[in-house]
Amino acid sequence: MNILTNFISDARDVLMVQFSTFGVMDVIDLLVVAFIMYKVIGFIRDTRAVQLVRGILLLVLLYLLSSLLGMNTVNFVLNNTLQLGLIAVLIIFQPELRRALERVGRSKFGMKTFGVETEEGRRRAEEMIDAVCRACAEMAESCTGALIVFERKVRLGEVVKSGTEIRSEITPELLGTIFYSGTPLHDGAVVIRDLHVEAAGCFLPLTGKDDLSKELGTRHRAAIGITEMSDAYVVVVSEETGTISTVENGVITRNFKEETLREDIRRNLLGDEKRKRRLFRRGGGKR
Repeated sequence: MNILTNFISDARDVLMVQFSTFGVMDVIDLLVVAFIMYKVIGFIRDTRAVQLVRGILLLVLLYLLSSLLGMNTVNFVLNNTLQLGLIAVLIIFQPELRRALERVGRSKFGMKTFGVETEEGRRRAEEMIDAVCRACAEMAESCTGALIVFERKVRLGEVVKSGTEIRSEITPELLGTIFYSGTPLHDGAVVIRDLHVEAAGCFLPLTGKDDLSKELGTRHRAAIGITEMSDAYVVVVSEETGTISTVENGVITRNFKEETLREDIRRNLLGDEKRKRRLFRRGGGKR
């Protein structure tokens, strides 16, 4: 009991000393740390790491209690467990850590924003959007599965290399042919870059989420996966139901029609200049 009383007394003295010299930079320091912790908690909450974090916090609490109560054996075991556990966390959750670093890397801070800056570029962008929406509506009606990835700031070079490079203007007929079940490229994804179909038949990483609806198949899991590791915007047409969905930042939105899909694509890829990230890197210029 004396140990706990002394600990509280020492902590109070330390706090009094710190507050006596508290200044503006200390406030900024605390706000920065709070912001970082908020982002970390938000990321962890959406991954399977949340259960592990709870376990680690429990072990840390037991470690502190064993130190205060003088339980040397328990303290020794927990100390070594936590040291080995840190290495295990880095190995087991390597995919989550990689995604977190990629998310930091594509932050808006210090990055140049690219967009359709000319009237000609925007006209061609509208034509591209119209072609994609018409194609998706036709494929939804015939229950033809489709997976269309719009590349934005984060380059998808590895994804493009996994498929067949096409570099063609976008038309409803081209997309319909690519995703027709009798063609070799229909099972993969189409990547759209700079108003062109850059590649087709591309392989995408599947999401690691295990709480998704059973109605979502491999195309939807791939769409979620690529948006978790990049800032891509994805349109999916279900082969089973013909349902049109969009995916951004790992979040899927379903049950689009042609017009609502057109509005969603415009809003997310062209939309509000002040709030939305833009789609194209070279202002709609020709190749």
